[in-house]
Amino acid sequence: MSRGGEARRITAVLIWSVCRTAFEIGVRRLRMAARSAQKYSALYFADLGSAGVALAVAFLLRYGLTELSARPAVTSVLLWSGAQYIAVCAFVFPLAGLYSRNWRYGSISDLFIILRAVLLTSLLLVSLLFFSTRLSEIPRTVVPLQSLLLIAFLAASRLSFRAEEIPLARPVFKGGRNKGANDDHCIPLLLVGAGDAADLYLRALARDPNSTYIPVACLDRSSDQLGMSLRGVPIAGCIEDFERVVGELQQANKQPRHVVFTEAPAAFGEKASDELLRSADRLGIAVSRLSQPTELKRAKSDNPFELRSIELTDLLERPQAALDKEAIARLVRGRRVLVTGAGGSIGSELTTQVAACEPSEIVLIDNTEYNLYAIDMNLNENFSEVPRSSYLCSVRRSQRVEEIFERHRPELVFHAAALKHVPMVQMNPCEGVLTNVVGTMNVANAAKKFGTLAMVQISTDKVVNSTSVMGATKRLAELYCQALDLDGVETGKGPRFMTVRFGNVLGSSGSLIPLFERQLARGGPLTVTDPCMTRFFMTIREAVELTLQASAYGFEKQIGQGEIFVLDMGEPIKIIDIARRMIRLAGFAPDKDIEIKIIGCRPGEKLFEELFDETDKRISSPVPGVLGAVPDPIPLPTLRHAFARLQRYAERGNERALVSVMRELLPHYQHGDTSATPRYASKRAPGRPKDRVKAGSTQTVYAKSKRTDVRLPGS
Repeated sequence: MSRGGEARRITAVLIWSVCRTAFEIGVRRLRMAARSAQKYSALYFADLGSAGVALAVAFLLRYGLTELSARPAVTSVLLWSGAQYIAVCAFVFPLAGLYSRNWRYGSISDLFIILRAVLLTSLLLVSLLFFSTRLSEIPRTVVPLQSLLLIAFLAASRLSFRAEEIPLARPVFKGGRNKGANDDHCIPLLLVGAGDAADLYLRALARDPNSTYIPVACLDRSSDQLGMSLRGVPIAGCIEDFERVVGELQQANKQPRHVVFTEAPAAFGEKASDELLRSADRLGIAVSRLSQPTELKRAKSDNPFELRSIELTDLLERPQAALDKEAIARLVRGRRVLVTGAGGSIGSELTTQVAACEPSEIVLIDNTEYNLYAIDMNLNENFSEVPRSSYLCSVRRSQRVEEIFERHRPELVFHAAALKHVPMVQMNPCEGVLTNVVGTMNVANAAKKFGTLAMVQISTDKVVNSTSVMGATKRLAELYCQALDLDGVETGKGPRFMTVRFGNVLGSSGSLIPLFERQLARGGPLTVTDPCMTRFFMTIREAVELTLQASAYGFEKQIGQGEIFVLDMGEPIKIIDIARRMIRLAGFAPDKDIEIKIIGCRPGEKLFEELFDETDKRISSPVPGVLGAVPDPIPLPTLRHAFARLQRYAERGNERALVSVMRELLPHYQHGDTSATPRYASKRAPGRPKDRVKAGSTQTVYAKSKRTDVRLPGS
């Protein structure tokens, strides 16, 4: 074969290949277009109807109804051209990509798809009419009119996919509420930033039916947008107006419990961001930053239920208490401070907050090596300038405790060491007595012997009408510190002994929050002892801050002699509600994605806790966020004699004799009562307004007392 013939053959093969490829691509495109039109068949036929209506309305606008009815020829042209136009649209619309988009997530850029489809169909219509009628029967203005009308019709049909977001119809978060949201479990948010990131976040919240967050206001970089709104959320001011905005929201009963930076805090200015963080900390408001959508996160293949980060403050249905940090600083600054149980949940937070107040020295005591190591390393990394000493020591050993006190002569003592897990102490009553009763006695005696200015004991609401060994032992510890405090008042010398009582703290070791987190990570179920069980809750940080504040007021103003400082923890919360809220915050649906299983009460547990015992005098307190209770005191010699017997029986393992002594001191204590409803629980429900005295109240409720020389606050 000649060279020219070979070239023609190769050219023909190439042309055939190109044509075949083009044909295959065309067929594939046609199939995809037909499939997409079939998927959105309702929208497809609505668009074809819109094309016909647009052309008819264009004719009507050009001629008017009277002239159009008087010219039958124009009507026939309309019918003929309309049929051609609908046929063109039926072919072009799928190929133009009108049905290859999920229009629920359409944006402005997708408008070009509509413009392209309308332009193509209009050009094809003009071409067809030119060859058939030379455009003699159709005015030139009809085609532009029908194009504009069709663009409007197609855009409107696609906007219907996002009708719930049209601000003119209803702002997404009008009045600080989201449609379908359950206000009983909503967490008010204050957004910092009103830009694109905030808009994306508000869109996501509006689309999430299980969201527990409700934005109530926005702050921006400047006040340029003041008075405007972002998806129904008012822009209340700039970042410097934080405290003013929070005050206004509080008056409107919309106080935020969470501040969310929608962008990196540095974007708002380092000085302004730092000031906002300090103000939020002072007001007890948690602060978080949104993760950026472009940030990558490693997937955990070994954990299919990888959890979203859960803020413990979001589990509370109230804002955290504001603080008088100046009073706390005056209490601690320049003084030698000793903390027992320094590595525990409460102790470590207490130690950290004390170290931040510039003490002259801090002494750490803990019986667990790792806990002591962890808190010591934390202080070394964050407060290296504060002198510190760490001791592995059990408070049960009086000689070792006195050696440490003699060496450092602490001016302030915070006693947080205790056995606190109710079922464990119930099964090991002797150990509970040795740590909670004898250990407290050893620390208190050492504080009195070596010239301590004040000792603060951490107590629990489980001392009230106790049915557990843990509650009874902590009640005895309260009574011992009260007796020492009253003895100091009578003799005119000796340290102040103060006790701070509060309920459950969220996130402490051995508490229900870490248990729920582990159960969530495994995919459930979450175990709840009883659907009616309630508890008082606060975060560890809030509990420690209020403890320090109560201690500062009690020491500085010499108030509360013989008194128990009871932290105001709001209303009790059902455990099952905490479980449901944790499931929702983790991104799952309660009883659907994650099951909640009822397992029954454990030894020593009650259906609900109370803040005041029936024998307590409930009194007003000048300390913000703190209530007051005065138990019926027991003479100090009586307690010392009984504690010596308790120590002897506990060391011998004589549980029967141990319980007998506790019953002598606490007539209402019911050892081994594991029923859901304790003896005194049925007489009144916890948390009723008439049973509680708010801080700052002038009301004082007195009960019968065995002694008349109890010194009340301010006396």
